[in-house]
Amino acid sequence: MTWTLRMATTSYTVAVEPGGRWAELVAWGPHGVEEGPSPLKNLGDVHFITEADAAPIEYAPRGERPFTGADLEIDGDSWFTFEGATEADGVLRLAFADEVAGLRVVLCYRPEPGVDVLARWVEVTNTRDEPVRLSRIGSAGVCLPVGEPRLSFLHGEWSREFQLDHVTLPAGGFRIGSSYGVPGHNYAPWLSVDDTWGVSLAWSGSWEITAEVEPSGLTRVRAGMLGPVVVGPGETFTTPELALAYSTDGLARVWHAYDRSRSRPARKPVLYNSWEATGFEVDLDKQRELAEIAAGMGVELFVVDDGWFTGRHDDTGGLGDWYPESPDFGAFAEDVRAMGLEFGLWVEPESVSPKSRLYADHPDWVYRLPGREPTLIRNQLLLNLGLDEVYEFIVSTLDRLLTDHPISYLKWDMNRPATERPGELDDAHVRNYWRVLDHLRAKHPHVLVEGCAGGGGRTDLATTARTDVVWPSDNTAPLDRLKIQHGFLHMHAPHLMSSWVTDAPGVFDARPRSLKFRFVLAMAGVLGIGADLRHWSADEREEAAALITLYKDVRDVVHGGEAHLLGEDAIQYNGEDRVVVLAWNTGSLTGVPTVPGQSSRVKLQGLTGSYVDEDGRVYSAAHLVHVGLPFAWSQANDADLVVLRPVRSGP
Repeated sequence: MTWTLRMATTSYTVAVEPGGRWAELVAWGPHGVEEGPSPLKNLGDVHFITEADAAPIEYAPRGERPFTGADLEIDGDSWFTFEGATEADGVLRLAFADEVAGLRVVLCYRPEPGVDVLARWVEVTNTRDEPVRLSRIGSAGVCLPVGEPRLSFLHGEWSREFQLDHVTLPAGGFRIGSSYGVPGHNYAPWLSVDDTWGVSLAWSGSWEITAEVEPSGLTRVRAGMLGPVVVGPGETFTTPELALAYSTDGLARVWHAYDRSRSRPARKPVLYNSWEATGFEVDLDKQRELAEIAAGMGVELFVVDDGWFTGRHDDTGGLGDWYPESPDFGAFAEDVRAMGLEFGLWVEPESVSPKSRLYADHPDWVYRLPGREPTLIRNQLLLNLGLDEVYEFIVSTLDRLLTDHPISYLKWDMNRPATERPGELDDAHVRNYWRVLDHLRAKHPHVLVEGCAGGGGRTDLATTARTDVVWPSDNTAPLDRLKIQHGFLHMHAPHLMSSWVTDAPGVFDARPRSLKFRFVLAMAGVLGIGADLRHWSADEREEAAALITLYKDVRDVVHGGEAHLLGEDAIQYNGEDRVVVLAWNTGSLTGVPTVPGQSSRVKLQGLTGSYVDEDGRVYSAAHLVHVGLPFAWSQANDADLVVLRPVRSGP
């Protein structure tokens, strides 16, 4: 029994082996790749391992695949027997059962419409009359016909997220993951193999992705949440979805198309956030002054960050008591709106300060172990969002804020990982986090939500499907941020990437950059400003206003066009009627015109015909692709934005 699942330009063929013991991958690639002998099928004898250990298996319990790694592990081993298949509502379901262990496991496959992504997940039903503990519960496994894979992954730390790196794996295994209770800053739940096959996990809690070169010569990638999970009698547990992507010319654009297919069509305003200007000192007169300057520069949204609520004078108090500190806060919000600006607010709903009224009333709402003091991180504790009463408190709090004030933007932050939270509680917390975001979108559809977790600690596919933008990092320094954004854009689309212009010095690369460099960098995604505008000169404000106007003109291409990542120092966005190129100089200069030399060049991609720039220069596609778009870098000109329009032929 064989099934071929068709995506936009690719197909994924899966079959149940003749004995009905497991499902295995037959072929994955461009349409038609399945028409021929499978490149994955084991054709040799099996020695010292089981048949399943050598097969291109899709999902296996430990009893069936004891040596080269299983996807499902319980207390006691398990073996599967195929029960049958169903296809409905665009989902293929392959059902397997183990009557002895009391399990029914359904492998689910959903081709995503219009893109080259296949979603996979598993539904595990406990058919016994007592709970079953799943110590390892993967979402999927996939075997690839490559024996020495080049793995690309994103790693880092707080303020240095999304560092793109590569490793070639001649043998053995590779693992990335997080036990923080969020995807974390250290690794992103994303992996690519030879920039051809890719996986990305839609899970907002602890997770793992592994890759292993198996004795059969295949590379097997597995992904899933971290357990354990306890499934009660008669209950069904559904794993997080794992997205599988395939591309013959780079995976980034496949992931971008997938992000766009899951995003709601919402305009992303140019924002100003007051945090770096005022910190916790949210004096409303100073906030008004900043808002007036921002409005005069063409900003469309003013966001008040941390410090606006009762008891929040530093990071030791206030969290949980979500009422404005000033009685004039409502009038201030209306004043901002009267300036022509939308109004936004920072919140951190999952955390609580020990000095807050909420903690005094509900100390039992935080994660803690009996007889021990809970661990403070950033002087705060974490609420157990898995509790119904905590979920209801957060929903009612956000409903009140969004009803009482003219708020159209929420920055949802989370500034500490989970401690004293057993693995069994991870699932409930994550799914109630999703429920809150789903509630906001349903009840307050006009409100845009920015996802943040101390920077880029929670940017998984499940979060990006429920928010409008995400915050890649708290590090806004230009050269540091350039590397962060380069990595981020391999995983996610530009319309999800919130990026600010600030005056922050580099944490890792402190070389100063011009105001234009910082703006062009932030234009690569959703433009924001976080600097103290009161300290900018009149010339700087005028330059900023002109750059904001330019950004608004190309925003639709940046957010909706096909992005080509041209190394770390340039990005090309292909729109329907324009090509937008952003480029930055991060190295040495050519010395021109002081000494003989040539202009710097950026080679573009995916062009045909001819193009004209805004100065009337005409370039053939061959020139732009094979020679490159010229840039005259100098000390005063270290970044640029170029718009190219197709030359129309005919009358």
